[in-house]
Amino acid sequence: MPDRMLQFVRLSQQMPEKRKATLRREDFDEIYARFEPARASEQASRCSQCGVPFCQVHCPLNNNIPDWLKLTAEGRLEEAYEVASATNTFPEICGRVCPQDRLCEGNCVIEKGFDSVTIGSVERYIVDTAWEKGWVKPPTPSRELPWSVGIVGAGPAGLAAAERLRIRGFQVHVYDRYDRVGGLMIYGIPNFKLEKDVVLARWRQFEAGGIHFHLGVAVGKDVTLAELRDRHDAVFLATGVYKARDVALPGAELPGVIPALDYLTASNRKGLGDPVPEFDGGAMNAEGKQVVVIGGGDTAMDCVRTAVRQGATSVTCLYRRDKANMPGSMREVANAEEEGVRFAWLSSPEAFLGTEAGGVTGVRAVRMHLGLPDATGRQQVAPIEGSHFVEPATLVIKALGFDPEDMPAMFDEPALAVTRWGTLKVDHRTMMTALPGVFAGGDIVRGASLVVWGIRDGRDAAERIESYVRAKAALPQAAE
Repeated sequence: MPDRMLQFVRLSQQMPEKRKATLRREDFDEIYARFEPARASEQASRCSQCGVPFCQVHCPLNNNIPDWLKLTAEGRLEEAYEVASATNTFPEICGRVCPQDRLCEGNCVIEKGFDSVTIGSVERYIVDTAWEKGWVKPPTPSRELPWSVGIVGAGPAGLAAAERLRIRGFQVHVYDRYDRVGGLMIYGIPNFKLEKDVVLARWRQFEAGGIHFHLGVAVGKDVTLAELRDRHDAVFLATGVYKARDVALPGAELPGVIPALDYLTASNRKGLGDPVPEFDGGAMNAEGKQVVVIGGGDTAMDCVRTAVRQGATSVTCLYRRDKANMPGSMREVANAEEEGVRFAWLSSPEAFLGTEAGGVTGVRAVRMHLGLPDATGRQQVAPIEGSHFVEPATLVIKALGFDPEDMPAMFDEPALAVTRWGTLKVDHRTMMTALPGVFAGGDIVRGASLVVWGIRDGRDAAERIESYVRAKAALPQAAE
């Protein structure tokens, strides 16, 4: 069908229908409707099928995006799903939470003047259809292998490795300190971006495929890393990074000044139906409060949009650079603005005001101006003299990113080596740590990053682990 593609010359970009801001402020439902089949086919047909697909090059998973766009345009959805899932363990999740405007869509060659292909929305449509049609199958191997692998962490990296290893026939055991599978996909990302049933469905599929989950188990406390090494032929560490990056400012310990992940976890647990005393008692609830969120990444956008839905009287985001230099997704910023969030650009906090008895009452901040670029090419910022102001606040959320915990202490294993940033040190060719047979990947190695990079690391680790285990098993035979 030679005329099927390259339709960007006559068809404009259209996203799936987005609920009005006044409606979506009232609940935590996803804000985009699904594509109608005809609309999804039309939007997929806008792909130019270019010789060098920059969308694929700039996808951490190198997804075969032009191929599944063409198959979607031709109505061959089951084949499109097979292509999408061949390189991506969770395409339905990436279609929802990936910052496509910074990755695949942002590098689409037809972006200038015509607007990029709506890659993320088409990806979500393909896989949601696959779930409905029963095309998504448990990761069942064709034959069982005698080797087992222990995976520490049930987030994107750990689950991606588990799925790949199980398909290859390994006996896979996943250990996680939380009571549900998914990590930040369950407890960090709000429902309006990723409904939890999407993650829980994969959990059920993985269990059906024979992956064993040991939840509520903290490695280093409930079981030692040495015990896991004795129990399994290899171990993969993929716990992520959860330690909130703090800011040493006066008043940082005042009641009402809280870390972003604590806030988001309380909100997500409430949505899951868990008892959440800190939410119901008010400390983690934005209802009726003047909320100030400090930070400019995707976590900050999750916080401001959650506060809106909880019924905050006002929500302000303080960010020390301007909008163009914001690290978060511009699409998320636009959604937040539509929902009533106010952005105080080029504003840096200096102190938190209030009393121990009454809690926080405001944030003293200073206006900033952009200077010359630093070694990375990013513009430096400097305060403007005499530009101090106070932003009223009865709840301040610090969304400044995440740092790794003390890894050797957390795993109770002094032999684990770390980098100067505190992340686990690995051989980047083998992904192995300083301990033989212990591999690591995801945020615990690369620092706080995207879900899609965790998936990439998990899939790569599965290959390295299989090579290691097979080589180790062959050694005695070679010696004879």
